[in-house]
Amino acid sequence: MKPAVQALGAFFLLVAGIACGSGKGTASADSSKTPRTVKVDSVPEVDEATRYTHLSDEDFRIVANELGVEVASVKAVVSIEAGANMKGFWAPGVPVINFDRSMYNRFRNSVKNRQGNKNAKVPPGLTGYALQEWTQLVNARRVNEQGANMGTFWGMFQIGGFNYKLCGCESVDEFVRLMSYSELEQLELFATFITNTGMLNDLKNRNWAAFARKYNGASYARRGYHTKMARAYARFKKES
Repeated sequence: MKPAVQALGAFFLLVAGIACGSGKGTASADSSKTPRTVKVDSVPEVDEATRYTHLSDEDFRIVANELGVEVASVKAVVSIEAGANMKGFWAPGVPVINFDRSMYNRFRNSVKNRQGNKNAKVPPGLTGYALQEWTQLVNARRVNEQGANMGTFWGMFQIGGFNYKLCGCESVDEFVRLMSYSELEQLELFATFITNTGMLNDLKNRNWAAFARKYNGASYARRGYHTKMARAYARFKKES
């Protein structure tokens, strides 16, 4: 498996957290800056039985070692930013998404390849909100596939597809492929994103207010993200 984390860098231009219906922070930034390359260890093959369902302690250890932070710190951020259920998939290979039409309209004319995928299909078996979001995405893909992927927020951390460079990917297609592979890959992409957007030092220093301000936006204090992370860290640290 190709490592999700290959390039780290590119100081953030803007990070704005927008609360979703699930209570997650929606990560938004500008991926136009050129990243600097930092080598990290390759991630191992994931457990086929659990790749879509949950993150293991080994997954957290791998990412914590890559970032040079405590496992408890990574778990604290994930437990708050990804929500209590930390759900990255609605079905095997079908990540949680939020299609954003305004973002799609913003990026549909800026992508190099504006072709639609007439064969795009909604994954079978979805219902309710999952079916609604994937139907919107697929309809947009039929008109402009790359623009649709860039205008969608992906996975348990709801990272915008337009941030693919900040996630260490060479293309939005690679970003979507990795988002669709496993929850470990989603965590790796998130780790790269917070490094590229200037949050890693805050995580290392356990400066929860600074981290939450950058990831969740100006409303972080009112929503109590920083205090929730601090409490979660204390709990995971005690359990370690």
